[in-house]
Amino acid sequence: MRLRILVLTFALVACSSANDPSSTPPNETGTAPGSGATLDRRPFPDDNPWNADISKSAVDPNSATLIASCGLRNLHPDFGTVWDGAPNGIPYVVVNSSQTRVPVTFDYADESDPGPYPIPANAPIEGGSSSSGDRHVLIVDVAAWKLYELFDAHPINGGASWHAGSGAVFDLSSNTLRPAGWTSADAAGLPIFPGLVRYDEAVEKHSIQHALRFTCPRTRRAYLAPARHYASSDTSSKLPSMGMRVRLRADYDTTGFSPGVRTILRAMMKYGMLVADNGSGWFVSGAPDPRWDDSDLATLARVPSTAFEVVR
Repeated sequence: MRLRILVLTFALVACSSANDPSSTPPNETGTAPGSGATLDRRPFPDDNPWNADISKSAVDPNSATLIASCGLRNLHPDFGTVWDGAPNGIPYVVVNSSQTRVPVTFDYADESDPGPYPIPANAPIEGGSSSSGDRHVLIVDVAAWKLYELFDAHPINGGASWHAGSGAVFDLSSNTLRPAGWTSADAAGLPIFPGLVRYDEAVEKHSIQHALRFTCPRTRRAYLAPARHYASSDTSSKLPSMGMRVRLRADYDTTGFSPGVRTILRAMMKYGMLVADNGSGWFVSGAPDPRWDDSDLATLARVPSTAFEVVR
């Protein structure tokens, strides 16, 4: 367990080293001075849906019904330090052009981008190396400015190759979407990394300039751009489509929260959150980091789902 936490610590260490010309770049293992190498550059162009200011967008006339269908409950931060013996959240690792590319095979090869992928042998896996969950692996190639994401990822022969349920490659300098109907490493066919709450943004910079990712228990057999895939057979208009965007109401009082949590809530007001997968209602995704204050993050649970509205 200690080894997994150390790998994550190196992959997600403070961003200050990214701005230091003497910083050591990511090496062949992908354990760099930190994810700070990506932090001064926002994924995707400014006009990308992930980066859109939706604070003034019209409210969907079916908003109350859709909010209720995701569950009348409070927010849950699905990230933090450690939970159940593993880093809590969806981890990522930063690599550069020197990272060796390895072959990857897929269960859903017809909707996956073929390898090879620049995956470090010790790339952090969501839930830890023995996880039976989604086992996401996210790799940000800062040299090519591309994002590589895997679902249900398993290393073979010590990481000489990998097998995954599905995989997707995103050009972070482009607005190009996946083909219509294609999944990704996420059920909605969306990238995962751009929607994560990250410590460096929330606590160090106090600035999150993108939409966030969350889940709902039941979704509709439909998707809204930028989503490209659905994961349901239910056609009820009362259920959210994949890619449905919600925002925290502008009149919600955030003064009782810490600066870091207020930053998260302000992002929910300005950029909103996108339904990305079927899962527990109002679970907000983020990257694990040993520096999180779990008790502080837990205050997000004060925010009720009724404080949100669905935007068109």
